[in-house]
Amino acid sequence: MLEKVNLSLKTPREEYARLRETLERQLGELQRRVREAGVPLIIVFEGWDAAGKGTMIGRLTLPLDPRGFSVYSTRPPTEEESLRPFLWRFWIKSPPRGRMAVFDRSWYHRVLMDRVEEGLKGSALEQAFRDIRAFERQIADDGAVIIKFFLHISQKTQKKRFDKLRSNHATAWRVSKDDLRRHRKYETYLAATEQMIAETDCAHAPWTIVEAHDERHAHLKILKTAVEALSRTLTEKSGSSDAGTSPVPHASGGESSAPILDSTDMSLTLDREEYEKRLKKGQKQLRDLEHEIYIRRIPVIIVYEGWDAAGKGGNIRRLLEKLDPRGYDVIPVSAPDALENSHHYLWRFWTQVPKGGHIALFDRSWYGRVLVERVEGFCSPEEWRRAYREIIEMERHLTDFGAVIVKFWLHIDPEEQLRRFHDRGEKPWKSWKITDEDWRNREKWDLYKEAVEEMLLRTSVPSAPWTVVESNCKRHARVRALEEVIKAIQLKIHK
Repeated sequence: MLEKVNLSLKTPREEYARLRETLERQLGELQRRVREAGVPLIIVFEGWDAAGKGTMIGRLTLPLDPRGFSVYSTRPPTEEESLRPFLWRFWIKSPPRGRMAVFDRSWYHRVLMDRVEEGLKGSALEQAFRDIRAFERQIADDGAVIIKFFLHISQKTQKKRFDKLRSNHATAWRVSKDDLRRHRKYETYLAATEQMIAETDCAHAPWTIVEAHDERHAHLKILKTAVEALSRTLTEKSGSSDAGTSPVPHASGGESSAPILDSTDMSLTLDREEYEKRLKKGQKQLRDLEHEIYIRRIPVIIVYEGWDAAGKGGNIRRLLEKLDPRGYDVIPVSAPDALENSHHYLWRFWTQVPKGGHIALFDRSWYGRVLVERVEGFCSPEEWRRAYREIIEMERHLTDFGAVIVKFWLHIDPEEQLRRFHDRGEKPWKSWKITDEDWRNREKWDLYKEAVEEMLLRTSVPSAPWTVVESNCKRHARVRALEEVIKAIQLKIHK
């Protein structure tokens, strides 16, 4: 593909001057309209060393309001970044609605540099492509515009540019030994680039090959591509709120012929003596495992969901009671704030992904998308149906990195919930736990139950299964959750 690109294309100076002024004016106006429309914009620059990425980024952003964009120069991951999945550092830099993020190199480092220099291949390479496609589709489905440029030059031209830079003392520093080594591997990188483009060229995130021998031609092509993409997006947005989204197969919550919650044995109990014995043993085991996961740099993610008054708080306290607090974080999840609402709904959870060797415990989680947001109408049916796939993809990316994911649904029956509500209301030291919202949610028990059933059915996978914890008896629930976490970590360690 790249070998057939016509690199001799040139733009006369007069034509360049005329078209550049018009395109830059259009781009500046489109930036304002994109901000008003709340559209996030991501522009990726990939290409050969010395192809002019820095120059083209500078020229593209020159007519723009600098308050509306950020430029990120991607280098090999730092120690902090290497302790998390490779997409983490790009998720947290994804722009809020109305802003632009420009990446000088990007997540494609994984399938270019890592592939050629570190030998990434086989299932690991396929996994990287799959994760990249999922990442781009998720943010595009959420309304983002993704523009990807690959600046192409021949090996001969690359050498000429390197020689010119090296001949001048003021610019010689710009050509490193790594640049020269990659130059010698041009054919290897060419093959890797060909596959990268073939694997990740999608309608929602297309590649534009920029013939970069002539700077004027390259600049105009980049400007035209950006103007056309933004104009098309704004036209689609004004015509249909669903433009650009992907259809997602879905089913009603009633499809499961054997409801999971109704088959749960809610009579399970544990007497105090047995509870104290198993709790003490489990807490000691988990404390030892906390040290073990730190040594092995294994991230652990624990998710708590459940009915109001199911006992999440007490369960979490017993789970963490004997652990070193420097090794874990508890993330209480409530309604998103203005900043979180300006991003993809998964963004605020990506910012909390634990680094290798640490534990992150989510008191409610990303599953709010298919529970409270679904039932209360805070997102559209198309959005919460799409979320099943997005959540599975996110969790798969985390487990592929080596994370342990443990997910609990703390289940109580309606009668036990009512008893606990009354107990909280009657005792002054517990009254803060019961709110009007809890009573409103109880009135929607059947709707929430339907949502929970579908969530459990669709998002329980071997690498990140759900555990329904019988929680009518708090002692049983606490020990059950503790022992499930221990079992999951031990399974990972001894794999």
